[in-house]
Amino acid sequence: MTLEPAPSSTGGGTPLAATSITEEVVPLAVEEVARLGADVLARVESVVVGMREPLEIALATVLAGGHVLFEDVPGLGKTLAARSIASAVGLDFRRLQCTPDLLPSDITGSFVYVPSTAEFEFRPGPVFTGLFLADEINRTSPKTQSALLEAMAEGQVSVEGRSFALPRPFHVVATANPIESEGTYALPEAQLDRFMVRLGVGYPDASGETQVLLARIARRHEVATVEPVMEARTLLAMQAGVERVDVDPDIAAYCVALAAATRRHRSVEVGASPRGSQGLLLVARALAVLAGRDFVIPDDVKRVAVPVLAHRLTLTVQAWTSGVSAAQVVLEVLSGVPGPPAIGAREREAAP
Repeated sequence: MTLEPAPSSTGGGTPLAATSITEEVVPLAVEEVARLGADVLARVESVVVGMREPLEIALATVLAGGHVLFEDVPGLGKTLAARSIASAVGLDFRRLQCTPDLLPSDITGSFVYVPSTAEFEFRPGPVFTGLFLADEINRTSPKTQSALLEAMAEGQVSVEGRSFALPRPFHVVATANPIESEGTYALPEAQLDRFMVRLGVGYPDASGETQVLLARIARRHEVATVEPVMEARTLLAMQAGVERVDVDPDIAAYCVALAAATRRHRSVEVGASPRGSQGLLLVARALAVLAGRDFVIPDDVKRVAVPVLAHRLTLTVQAWTSGVSAAQVVLEVLSGVPGPPAIGAREREAAP
């Protein structure tokens, strides 16, 4: 199994060969995925303190092939978490600080005229990597934000009518600051819908914050680093292992029922789309595999309901002015939608 070289300039606008695994990936067993996942989390938690739940859901999202949005106040370690996850799973990592004057070509790359050859060559942008961090994504304009839509949905970018494949695996982690409005551009619904989960970090408790301070003193320098647990090809094998796990039809129906209930809620103008119910299923399945199970239980779905569904809801004006949050709506839906039967398809087939 070999890795193709990273994208390089090619004369005359010839499409680039993206970094990818050239041989068929052999899926890993559930037990091996769970073991490697535990190793990744342990390695990341050695530098990122007090974020076990969001870190585990973020890793499950990566295993499910999705993208992650961290939305919380500054200084809580969101960028460090993204960089540490990328390092632990062996992905190339590039970070772009989003600003109002950022252009789409600053993300995707552009064609540059080369006098020596009298031709235009494509110079890949920072999005050509394994894990792309768009830091403070809500500080850049909607035009630039939209440059990531095609990359996140289709794994490619289009520049001047030419399409260029991105590396595999490819994931986007973005951060957003929800407490400032000056100089920011709220992500439109179409952009939010591309993120499989939106996660809050929250403040650490006193002991966790003390551990952060002592760890900084102990390492004698500012930057905290994480050694890789695996290579990128192993992550692809883990993702393939997750894809081999089947899900009971009752669990799928439960995910659909939850998404459908958001569309009927009195406080919701636009509810979760089928992409939301699919995200529920995929992240719940990845969490089940990280727990060492080859089956999904309702608690897996409930655990990720708020991160997967809340950012996909558009609330009514009355709900917004009354202080109702999308997370509260999802929690109401969880309490109102009955769970699937205790006996699943496997048990029904085995019953006499």
